[in-house]
Amino acid sequence: MRNAQIVIVGGGVVGASVAYHLTERGCRDVLVLEREQALGLGSTGKATGGVRAQFETEINIRLSLYSLDFFRDWDYDCGYEPRGYVFLATDERQLAYLRDSSIRQRRLGYEGVGLIDLETISNIVPGLAVSDVVGGSFGPRDGFIDPLAVLDGFMSRAVERGARAQTGLDVTEIVIENGRARGVKTTDGLIECENVVICTGAWSRLLAATACIDLPVVPQRRQIVWARSAEPLPANLPMVIDLSDGFHFRPARNSRDEVLFAFPDTDEQSGFSTVFDDGFIDKVYRKARHRAPFLADSEVIREKCRAGLYENTPDHHPIIGGCETRGLYFATGFSGHGVMHSPATGRAIAEIILDGEAAFLDVSGLRLGRFADGDLLTETAFI
Repeated sequence: MRNAQIVIVGGGVVGASVAYHLTERGCRDVLVLEREQALGLGSTGKATGGVRAQFETEINIRLSLYSLDFFRDWDYDCGYEPRGYVFLATDERQLAYLRDSSIRQRRLGYEGVGLIDLETISNIVPGLAVSDVVGGSFGPRDGFIDPLAVLDGFMSRAVERGARAQTGLDVTEIVIENGRARGVKTTDGLIECENVVICTGAWSRLLAATACIDLPVVPQRRQIVWARSAEPLPANLPMVIDLSDGFHFRPARNSRDEVLFAFPDTDEQSGFSTVFDDGFIDKVYRKARHRAPFLADSEVIREKCRAGLYENTPDHHPIIGGCETRGLYFATGFSGHGVMHSPATGRAIAEIILDGEAAFLDVSGLRLGRFADGDLLTETAFI
């Protein structure tokens, strides 16, 4: 494997989707490189598997709607389960935000999404504490997928079409000659290529720097507490998100009594640590006792608790596209939304490489240059 037409660095779900969509277009000389001993051991394997189109910005909504259609219609079982997302507002400002966002979501094609009252919230999630809630929103197509199944579906189909994947190989440098990507240096030597796609998530900035590109992607630990309820969970329990502090919970896959808790801890600094901090358990349970008292006495399953990395950009939107260095492309900086947006991302990158732009969806607003231009996006419900 000393040469390839296209090298994809990063064997998570985003890199696999790029390989899938390139091979779907007829590219056969595609090589995926992963430094771990297996694919999906990074952020993909740590993800909760939530998917939603309840976003604020048009580009996030469009990325989600395309991806939700893909998950629903794919002939590969990726575990898509549209149980919905419930967002809770505790003041009129948050409710107005949900109202305005749902109007935009419907305009862009999300049927059925909209505001719900307290009675409806309590019917959807029995036992939820809503004394301080003024309303909420519900998106029926939001729900859950199996991140590793999505990865396997993308990669297995790509390999069937001729793509190659190599694990246990760390890319240490992007080789640039005369303003163009010419290859990648690895722990096993040089691999020459015509195009390089960086899909390395939280580590993308370090790799891009070897090509003298300043990629504003910052790693941040996010933790998940896994617990078992003493009583069966309410039937068809959706994802529940409190806008006041970002606390959210969802049922575990294929379980009637296991639940996942999380929230964006403001004490968490940037860094690459993926060691789960037991002190996070007390923090999340304080929020659970307030918002979901029916889960307050659930038993923590310590061996299933985990920590992974978000890959945050300054505006919490991804970087999708190329740069001034010809043949060098990015699909990174998803700020927690990489799994859910992987189908749209893979197609976008494939079209940008092969056609010069993404025709099915305008992703130009996600260009790297927006940060230098001051053309940042705004997404309020970042969790």
